[in-house]
Amino acid sequence: MSEEELQSQVDAAKAYEALMVPALFGQWASKVLDAAQVGKGQRVLDVACGTGILAREAASRTGSTGFVAGLDPGPGMLEAAKQLAPAVDWRQGVAELLPFPDHSFDAVVSQFGLMFFSDRCEALRQALRVLAPEGCLAVAVWDRLDSIPAYAAEVTLLERLAGPQAAAAVRAPFVLGDRQDLAALFEDAGVASVEVTTEQGRARFPSARVMVEADLRGWLPVMGVVLPEEQIARILEEAELVLEPYVNRDGTVAFDTSVHIVTGNKG
Repeated sequence: MSEEELQSQVDAAKAYEALMVPALFGQWASKVLDAAQVGKGQRVLDVACGTGILAREAASRTGSTGFVAGLDPGPGMLEAAKQLAPAVDWRQGVAELLPFPDHSFDAVVSQFGLMFFSDRCEALRQALRVLAPEGCLAVAVWDRLDSIPAYAAEVTLLERLAGPQAAAAVRAPFVLGDRQDLAALFEDAGVASVEVTTEQGRARFPSARVMVEADLRGWLPVMGVVLPEEQIARILEEAELVLEPYVNRDGTVAFDTSVHIVTGNKG
């Protein structure tokens, strides 16, 4: 990768951190770490760490006597994460082949990454492998799309104006929303004492345009969908009408979200 390509990825990661973390992801870090019972002096691994919101929160809990590592396949995400928290051990890699010895961590955590792993069962088996005998696994995934109507409305809009591939890209984060199927996935991977808890949250964006444009220019290209500017302009214009039920008087957008947090251990 050229220096220019890396810098482009870093810039995208910083934009993600500035917009998506406060709008969607930041609020869940404490809940995932509570579920994993992360405390002072522990060793914690954040899988699919992105720009590191979960790892940073873990480091604040484990303190100077603890150890926190963050793993992600994206060099841009990791460089941005390193700039925000240089004390965390940031590693490039994939969930299906964790670069750590057996029993290395007291807690393995992940938020909003499991749905994108190429082999979810193997990723969970790897998490168990590096987990200490008395350790805890905690993973957050989005609820079903129909439980988050604002995103369901965006998917319908994209289906109509951009086609099934664009709609599928925004639908993808919600594919593990069925609680029974989710629990079965963890049990099939060998996770013991599986519990699925559904938590309520609140998404907040500066505007409807910002919310949808973040997907059109940020998320869709990651998923291999690049739309022409004329199409983007039309979608953004209609998005303000489609998302009007979620727009506040000051123009900001806010809506309820729900997330499944799955916990388990080695048994």
